[in-house]
Amino acid sequence: MPLLDLIDSPANPAPEGGVVARVRAADGLPIRVARWHPEGRARGTIVVVQGRAEYIEKYFETIGELLQRGFCVVSFDWRGQGLSGREIAHPRKGHIDDFLVYERDLEAIVDQTLTPFCPRPWFGLAHSMGASVLIHQAHGGRSPFERLVLLAPLIDIRGLRFPRAARLLADILDVLGLGGAFVPGGGGTSLQTRPFKGNRLTRDPVRYKRNGDVIVACPQIALGDPTIGWVGAAFRLIDEFEDPEYPRRVLTPILMFAAGADRVVSTPRIERFGHRLKAGAVIVLEQSEHEILSERDAIRDRFWAAFDAFIPGSRDEAEKLAAAHGSAN
Repeated sequence: MPLLDLIDSPANPAPEGGVVARVRAADGLPIRVARWHPEGRARGTIVVVQGRAEYIEKYFETIGELLQRGFCVVSFDWRGQGLSGREIAHPRKGHIDDFLVYERDLEAIVDQTLTPFCPRPWFGLAHSMGASVLIHQAHGGRSPFERLVLLAPLIDIRGLRFPRAARLLADILDVLGLGGAFVPGGGGTSLQTRPFKGNRLTRDPVRYKRNGDVIVACPQIALGDPTIGWVGAAFRLIDEFEDPEYPRRVLTPILMFAAGADRVVSTPRIERFGHRLKAGAVIVLEQSEHEILSERDAIRDRFWAAFDAFIPGSRDEAEKLAAAHGSAN
């Protein structure tokens, strides 16, 4: 499958008018990016930022909904996943050693796609791993976005029985030169192609099958389990998030969503982090699994109602939110 193709089907049609291109990251790795423009004058641009192991096609429905709201939309595959380039030869590993690499790839998207082609204001809509990247970028004062909408951000991993031991094991194996190996017990099978029953992603069987069918049509788009190096990088970022002052230093306005039934990331940690934001709020969607935008209509309707109240917003509203939060503390 060529890098620049979009994989669509009657059950998952690509929104019309998409322009697909190749962006070169700082190290020369090709990043697949697509952009759409709405009819009439755009209200701004939404950048859809994926979680781990995702791909542009998974967001066709969401992209269409954003276009209907009058926004330009940009979506891209992170390095190591979708139809973007890989750092290592095994196509199912999605390996990186440091999440800062993702930030540099996002900078390439800004320089080569947003700046020349997409109207301001710019907003970020990010899921899971992608949300954690945008938080870290905003914390460092590097965010190109006016506002962020973050779904089930990777603030911490749920269900680790011995988190300190897991961190230590990842560090040891990485030092031994095994950073590019799958995590112990892991392999190349995609979660998205496993049976719906017992899946940890969504309670919507139709959207679950739709997402999996993309992988059936284009197997090279899929990822398996993470590598030891990826997990080590994730742990290092999670450790930064543990600082109680960390969210208070994030000044970009944020609307954060947590999934009440999440079995991938920690909902209590997301709530705690979100409540400490100076210019932010957190909403828990009680019946949702990890992938909120692949959930049932009732959950997605709640998401969109909150989204529409927050985006595009205004600078005055952001300043009032930050001032109110400061006076409350």
